[in-house]
Amino acid sequence: MMAPLAYSDEVRQALSDSRPLVALESTIITHGMPYPQNVETARRVEAQVREAGAVPATIAVMGGRIRVGLTEHELEALGRARDVMKLSRADLAICLAAGRTGATTVAATMIAAALAGIDVFATGGIGGVHRGAESSFDVSADLQELAQTRVTVVCAGAKAILDLPKTLEALETLGVPVIAVGQDELPAFWSRSSGLAAPLRLDSAREIAAAHLLRARLRLPGGQLVANPIPREAEIPREVIVPAIETALADAAREGIAAKAVTPFLLARLFELTQGRSLAANIALVLANARLAAEIATEIVRQRVA
Repeated sequence: MMAPLAYSDEVRQALSDSRPLVALESTIITHGMPYPQNVETARRVEAQVREAGAVPATIAVMGGRIRVGLTEHELEALGRARDVMKLSRADLAICLAAGRTGATTVAATMIAAALAGIDVFATGGIGGVHRGAESSFDVSADLQELAQTRVTVVCAGAKAILDLPKTLEALETLGVPVIAVGQDELPAFWSRSSGLAAPLRLDSAREIAAAHLLRARLRLPGGQLVANPIPREAEIPREVIVPAIETALADAAREGIAAKAVTPFLLARLFELTQGRSLAANIALVLANARLAAEIATEIVRQRVA
């Protein structure tokens, strides 16, 4: 049986013409920010992909189908929707079977992108090993997905609210290539610096695309994690963001926030603590990641036919 995929006209035509495509997640729309800023940001991200020469494919579950590419009407409807499921690998089939509306996280977007034949996915930051995971066992499904689904994921690093050293160690154990772009240090989402050395460094979309294609030729499972530093003018330095993160984590512990509620709570609290600066930085890094992802997708198409 075929996967229940529904393509927008733009995405279907791009697939037919072998044009470069970039998958985009939808949790930033439903769980990342309020309406109408969520829809406006999604449109800006899609515009960045188009300006860089690729076709955006925002992915969500609507009406019993995985929508690969959203129309203006669908994007607007998703931005206004209530009671939207936040989908990872465990929830995807249930949401489809129930006919619910669902927004895709990193893991679910990777699954959908691979089913649709899309090589590259742009996001803000991946999930990872949460602080205190030695007792809570709270580890994002994103890491396992990176180990098994062949999609190159462009992000600004793992979310800085996580335990970054443990996240990096887990990715190494799973055999996921972690590539910093243009620097030797792993970026940390809102900050260009994490204090951690990057396992790998590449400096161009051409090199990243070549590595993606070679992994397929070597029959290596899993994707690549491309860590693109936030633009300098938008970053929040470590000495500013780290104390805010510690405060937000303490607040979450005191209020008993757990499981899938942790990340949305922390992001909302950081918005308050930084007086909106964290959200502005988040938008800037997502736009930068979308542009780089489009450049990588374009290179993959070029090299595949060379």
